[in-house]
Amino acid sequence: MLLSVLRHRRYRRLFAAQVVALVGTGLLTVALGLLAYDIAGSDAGAVLGTALAIKMVAYVAVAPVITAVTDRVPRKVLMVSADAVRAVIALMLPFVGHTWQVYALIFVLQAASATFTPTFQSVIPSVLEDEDEYTRGLSLSRLAYDLESLLSPVLAAALLTVVSYNLLFLGTVAGFALSAALVVTTRLPRLVPVDRSIPLGHRITRGARVMMDRPVLRGLLAMNLGVAAATGLVVVNTVVYVRDLLGGSNTGVALALGSYGGGSMLVALLVPRLLTRFGDRTLMLTGAGILPVGLATAATISAVDPSPGRGWAVLAVTWIGLGAGTSMINTPAARLLRAESTPESRASVFTAQFSLSHACFLLTYPIAGWVGAAAGQFTAAVILTALATLAATTASRVWPADEAAVGVEVVTAGR
Repeated sequence: MLLSVLRHRRYRRLFAAQVVALVGTGLLTVALGLLAYDIAGSDAGAVLGTALAIKMVAYVAVAPVITAVTDRVPRKVLMVSADAVRAVIALMLPFVGHTWQVYALIFVLQAASATFTPTFQSVIPSVLEDEDEYTRGLSLSRLAYDLESLLSPVLAAALLTVVSYNLLFLGTVAGFALSAALVVTTRLPRLVPVDRSIPLGHRITRGARVMMDRPVLRGLLAMNLGVAAATGLVVVNTVVYVRDLLGGSNTGVALALGSYGGGSMLVALLVPRLLTRFGDRTLMLTGAGILPVGLATAATISAVDPSPGRGWAVLAVTWIGLGAGTSMINTPAARLLRAESTPESRASVFTAQFSLSHACFLLTYPIAGWVGAAAGQFTAAVILTALATLAATTASRVWPADEAAVGVEVVTAGR
């Protein structure tokens, strides 16, 4: 049973910390959009777009550096410090009055998130040492992300009926503070000693070099691009598909995004069973193959003028498929990182995956948004389909079939 993993006290506390931090982040997303509108009015979209770009830059550039320079800092201290910084920044945001202040605070906040998230992810394998329990933990974590994306806007909408949006930032502060408290009260495994004689630049790039050295992880790197292509289309252009192409409402946008999240959640629930039956390589490459099919279908929707009923049905099924495909890749990904790293290299490998996977969004978000606006949704979807096809083909070629099994530590992964 999926929830049986919660009987582990340390994991239960860490999972609770993840959930409350996610709720805080969800409230922050809503509040930030309203703050941007107060400051910039009709230019709020540009402000949020820039903030999103800053977030990705922080994730890509900051995470490997922070991991390298804090490799001797206890994981508990690092995560609690990151939560404290995020809480302070969230507390400051309601008082800003200029866009540059928003950008500066968002960079610091996302740099703290780029510290907390990969650290948290690299700790879990040492807490859940059994492979099956670790897989259930990954599924539960994926469900938490998907549920947050669905429920946080609903919670924010309910709160906004009784409080001003500025008070949503206090909810964010409370989420990060409670996350820090839960981490403080959790006993974490001891930090593996790190050889500080290795030059800093070498330590910063260590995780990326490990990923490039291992065929399995090279396959994962390729699949990251497919995930980014599908996610970019859904996140950036769902509103365009629903409002402009299908003549729907804001409720329709929420339902479409809910379809995507529902597909992801369904797969996350089934992943432990699917992995037992099919294995990591088959499941993940199946997901990688689903994504270009879904993106090609999205291109077709944008090229024809379907009847409203048929258009909605096709969109819903397509978004469910895209959510399922991304979850087939994202949910088991950490199993590969765990199996293909050593305890010494694990933090840097998880950080490299965090950084490099987000780097793909710096390519796919502009394609979905800028190309979609300038050349049309069909052109954007076709380009993203090509990227996802390239990703799936590359992954199947670089991930050898004889390395399909996961669960054995690779002693040479720290090279």
